[in-house]
Amino acid sequence: MTPVPTRSPGPGDRDEDIEAMRRALALAATVRTRTAPNPWVGAVVLSEGRAYDGATEPPGGPHAEAVAIGAAGAAAKGATLYTTLEPCVHHGRTPPCTSAIVEAGLSRVVVGILDPDPQVAGRGVEELRRCGIEVTVGVGAEEVAELLAPYLKHRRTGRPWVVLKLAATLDGRIAAPDGTSRWITGAEARADAHRLRVASDAIVVGAGTVRADDPALTVRGDVVPEHQPLRVVLGEAPAEAKVHPALEMTGEPAAVLDELGAKGVLQVLIEGGARVAHAFHAGRMVDRYVVYLAPALFGGDDARPMFAGPGAPSIDGVWRGRLLSVTRLGDDLRVEVAPPEADPGPESEAA
Repeated sequence: MTPVPTRSPGPGDRDEDIEAMRRALALAATVRTRTAPNPWVGAVVLSEGRAYDGATEPPGGPHAEAVAIGAAGAAAKGATLYTTLEPCVHHGRTPPCTSAIVEAGLSRVVVGILDPDPQVAGRGVEELRRCGIEVTVGVGAEEVAELLAPYLKHRRTGRPWVVLKLAATLDGRIAAPDGTSRWITGAEARADAHRLRVASDAIVVGAGTVRADDPALTVRGDVVPEHQPLRVVLGEAPAEAKVHPALEMTGEPAAVLDELGAKGVLQVLIEGGARVAHAFHAGRMVDRYVVYLAPALFGGDDARPMFAGPGAPSIDGVWRGRLLSVTRLGDDLRVEVAPPEADPGPESEAA
């Protein structure tokens, strides 16, 4: 399950609203790996002190609001609905959630953030208000925006959220001079890396990594998704490589991301090698860096570094990110870093 962040209540938030939105956030986190290319949304109908839960089902299934309303049944009339993302107002694979809300007779809807999808983008809230339903927007907005970051980026830019994963020794090396790298980190770190794969819609590696390591790039271990991520090779993979069937691509990182975004990929996991890592880093295409550090040292300058390519020419040009977390996994450390640029603010409005 994806961790659900929390924050201190805002000055204008009702205690009941905060608790119900946190419950909706927790529900959304449980379906984080099942809904793409749709957003992972949680919803709660609160009626006379009783909560009825809902979470978005896989593509083609009902959205979170409809699930919660269905669970509430007649109790939805006059009740309050909490939803992490603005209800849809268009007819896609399922009917509009706004119609379900109106037909159920809900009196109030509390929304975490507005949906930047051009088919929604505030129209859902406008439709509910036009139908006489009280709508509050912005409760838990920061937490919801963090949980939905890949979806929000995709809808705003057309490109997927990019996670760069690296496993290295303390002296920043990812492979020995002869190219061997298994295993730098321990079992706990490798299991966590598979959880990163579960949360991703595509895994990207260079053809050199395929030739050197022959990775399968599948999710294994204790959490196996309903569908394996799309395997993407930058270049041409040998016909007998374990990575097949794979999508072979060429071009600059921006073009690769544009094409994957057009295919509905919301999150990409970059797994190597050093030249691919350098290309995405140098192009400022990475949204999160996840580095697994092992208490090991090659102890020389001939082992292979994390990045292969020109770096900062002076200390003034050194890239400095924001440290998000440091977690111990067995004998290894998991370090998560965000770019220095401010992340886009949540799609919220005044209540």
